[in-house]
Amino acid sequence: MNKRYDHELDVRGLNCPLPILRTKKALAGLGSGQCLRILATDPGSVRDFEAFARQTGHVLLESGENDGEFQFLLQHK
Repeated sequence: MNKRYDHELDVRGLNCPLPILRTKKALAGLGSGQCLRILATDPGSVRDFEAFARQTGHVLLESGENDGEFQFLLQHK
């Protein structure tokens, strides 16, 4: 996972829709082009973040999984 991000959001242990709701709130505090790294454990978050990026215009730069922990890197539009 790319180490260049402006803010990190830990939503491990939370299930849908909380990771997306917390991500929306965190992105609201970032400027255009800034990156948010999200750590999650909900397996459904993979498709949730892909859909979120498509619907909002934010860019999903990276996504990955390691031992049941999912990491996403979103760039604010």
